[in-house]
Amino acid sequence: MKKSFRGTTAGAAATTLGLALTLALTLTLTSCSRDRPAGDAPAALSHIHGLGARGDTLYVATHGGVHSPGPAGRPVPVGDRRDDFMGFTVTPTGAFLASGHPAPGPDGPADLGLIESTDSGLTWRERSLGGEVDFHSLDTAADSTVYGYDSANGRLRISRDGVTWQDGAALRALDIAVSPASRDTVLATTETGVARSTDGGKTFAPGAGQVLAYVDWGAPDALFGIDSNGVLFRGTGAEAGAAWSRVATVPGGAPQALTVVDARRLLVATRDGVYESRDAGRSFERRMEVTSGGGAH
Repeated sequence: MKKSFRGTTAGAAATTLGLALTLALTLTLTSCSRDRPAGDAPAALSHIHGLGARGDTLYVATHGGVHSPGPAGRPVPVGDRRDDFMGFTVTPTGAFLASGHPAPGPDGPADLGLIESTDSGLTWRERSLGGEVDFHSLDTAADSTVYGYDSANGRLRISRDGVTWQDGAALRALDIAVSPASRDTVLATTETGVARSTDGGKTFAPGAGQVLAYVDWGAPDALFGIDSNGVLFRGTGAEAGAAWSRVATVPGGAPQALTVVDARRLLVATRDGVYESRDAGRSFERRMEVTSGGGAH
């Protein structure tokens, strides 16, 4: 059955959050499909790398392909690809973009580059950078400009068409988010706080303020972030440097992914489940069960 929870506020010292994010950053640079056994994905998921929605349908990108919740919140595979989707996003037009590593099998490129699905994850095609790049975070601007964080090289990359790429700033980050109102405003979560770019990712100011693990921007007035303890924050005044106010603590422990669908609908993956809020983070309902996977991206 689905379970409903009411969030509660909680705090943590900035140094503790910084240490936790440092660990998460280390794990995200080393995590890959080689530690995943071959074969179909397990009945219960543990490694969540991205979340998305089309209408009421929830999509969960994992270490073993994309899944949606079935009866009693059990994960049901979408399509037949069991790739390790390290980066995942749903574009403003409803297409799925992903990156990561191929499923175990015949020898081939270690990195997927950028791949795309236009049928909600049933089939995929390569767009660019196959065998070259593993994006651990992906986001798109309102004009479909694609931003990807190349974790192996510690660099942001930008593409207007998903095919031709430009190098952006070099930085050590866990997650990125692009402003829905301005493609040139990009946020990145770092060990010292949220870093901000106002020139399309070419440069970033040093990370400062609230230390967050994941951040997402679902609408101009819907910027949210979550720290390594699962405390959810809402950002205001982000175009001039966000101020963060605490909203609630998401159930289930350390977060694995965050997606903001709109000003009221949020999706969060934690250690024990994928949760959905329809009231801007004040309460959450568990949509899918997750086994403890360490909480790292």
